[in-house]
Amino acid sequence: MSPLRSVKRPPLLENGERLSRAEFERRYKAMPHVKKAELIEGEVFMGSPVGWEGHGEPHSKLITWLGVYEASTPGIAAADNATVRLDSKNEPQPDAALIVRPEYGGRVRKSGKYIAGAPELIAEVSASTTSIDLNRKFEVYRRNRVREYVVWRTYDEALDWFVLRGDAFARLEPDPGDGLLKSVAFPGLWLDSAALVNRDLAKVLAALARGTASPEHAAFVQSLGSFNVGSSQSS
Repeated sequence: MSPLRSVKRPPLLENGERLSRAEFERRYKAMPHVKKAELIEGEVFMGSPVGWEGHGEPHSKLITWLGVYEASTPGIAAADNATVRLDSKNEPQPDAALIVRPEYGGRVRKSGKYIAGAPELIAEVSASTTSIDLNRKFEVYRRNRVREYVVWRTYDEALDWFVLRGDAFARLEPDPGDGLLKSVAFPGLWLDSAALVNRDLAKVLAALARGTASPEHAAFVQSLGSFNVGSSQSS
């Protein structure tokens, strides 16, 4: 009988290492205790422990806002901390993402247990990571044509929402009528940003309810349904 061979474990991920996407994934899979690691422009970023007020609580409110919108909008999907294969040097794990499902005309695709391609909307809760979120990630998301990018700077008590216009991110301005931020990619996804920054979830959801009751949201839902029916009939 041949002697048992010991299985060599991959090296551990370390902050600042430069790796290919394949090697990054190999090492990340071998570290199940690590809950968040990202590859940004070929460099490894691993988060520090997450605080309650700076990240955990606002993250929960952000996900609730997106989840309620998802519940009212068949054909889309929201995700929390899901790895995204953007390109050969970038595999982020955004705090939240919102996509149109591929079978409803969305542009991401399934890639094993991940998705590949640019989600329509990405959101980051930015406490200690603001410099990365508004610089390196900002450029990566712009270059990969993420349609909308939301950054909640919790320590600054501020929120930035960017929309891709041409090849550049432009700041989304509040609606002059009611002061709400209104998504371009997802009609009816309305946000009272002041209420969110103040952690007033009831007020956030009240504004969203107005958005999902709007004619533009109804038209969006109808268009998603029509695409899915057409796709089903042609397959």
